[in-house]
Amino acid sequence: MKTAEILTILSDQKAELERINLSELCTRESESGIDLQSNLAQIVIGVRRSGKSTLCQSILLRNHIKFGYVNFDDERFYGISSEVLNPILEALYRINGDFDCLFLDEIQNVTGWHLFVNRMLRQGMRMILTGSNANLLSGELSTYLTGRNHQIVLYPFSLKEKCLYAGIAIDTFTTKDRALRQRILDNYLIEGGFPELAVQNDKRDYIQSLLVAIVRKDVCRRYNIKRKATLWQIANHLVDNFCQEISYNSLARIYGVGSTHTVKNYVSYLAEAYLIRLIYKYSFKSKTRQTSCKSYLVDTAENVVCVELLRRIKPEYQDVFYIRQNGFEVDFVICEGNKVLQLIQVTTELDAIGTKQYRREVGGLVKGSELTGCNNLTIIVLNGAEDTLSEGNKQIKVVPAAQWLV
Repeated sequence: MKTAEILTILSDQKAELERINLSELCTRESESGIDLQSNLAQIVIGVRRSGKSTLCQSILLRNHIKFGYVNFDDERFYGISSEVLNPILEALYRINGDFDCLFLDEIQNVTGWHLFVNRMLRQGMRMILTGSNANLLSGELSTYLTGRNHQIVLYPFSLKEKCLYAGIAIDTFTTKDRALRQRILDNYLIEGGFPELAVQNDKRDYIQSLLVAIVRKDVCRRYNIKRKATLWQIANHLVDNFCQEISYNSLARIYGVGSTHTVKNYVSYLAEAYLIRLIYKYSFKSKTRQTSCKSYLVDTAENVVCVELLRRIKPEYQDVFYIRQNGFEVDFVICEGNKVLQLIQVTTELDAIGTKQYRREVGGLVKGSELTGCNNLTIIVLNGAEDTLSEGNKQIKVVPAAQWLV
């Protein structure tokens, strides 16, 4: 690229950055994970349009950090490799003067980016990177930046963040405040938590365009997918059949793919782009844990508890599983190493004692407790009051979703 072209692009991006109104930005819980004084590269990763760029810009601006900024999701930078990064750095100094931190947005779009980042770290530059693909963490980072990076996963707005953004108290229990939180939850279950949805008139079109961008940019382009139509069909199948166990053989048969290995790759690519989250089956056999899984969407009504659990666990040493045995299921099993910390069921409401639905939800927790030895049992209900149930020698907490989520 020519120097003049680089200067134009970076000047446009700087002007866009300067239009940000800090008073309109919501403080995100994940901001606390970013250490602006660290000599490690701070990596914020998550689904496209979850607010990664805004989070980083907000924390840098509020802390009055001098930084150079590049957004590599700009179509004018499409196809560039690391050899252009030094001219970009030089252009940033010309535009901004001296700076203390370098913020590289959607860095996975640059081939060979790790070489440049490593050099900047060696020279003492503080680095903030964002990316929309988990392979940035599992692949390049573990290979090229081992021990020199700190990772933060960002999901769309949680219910707590939605409440704070709307000015709704989260720690009071008056009739008014409880009702207002429930109102926010009702909206959240329909619209989800993507930050930009709040200002979109055609929300369905926005979500559809986001799905297209994830599949085309973050999967097809990155992995050079040949059968793009098949990948699109599988992505839509998983969107329409969330919270279900995945049958790779069935997907291969339905969409005419000759190899289940190809289907597994396609599903893993969609997970790496954070369109879906894979929750594996709890088992004492490691092979079962690795092969049987359910697919959850990163942001939609029935998935809110799953995504909230993924926000709360410590991914370095905690996991979320599910149990599916003959005769019973448990929606979520929270583990730390080999120890089961909590069993959770999720339901719209809990029917009366003795009904089929009551036996399914409560009985599943009791049997799950007997299987795992865990007595921390919870049922999260969309509609209902806080309660404690006794089933034999087991105590089961019933918690309204609007309360549990905040």
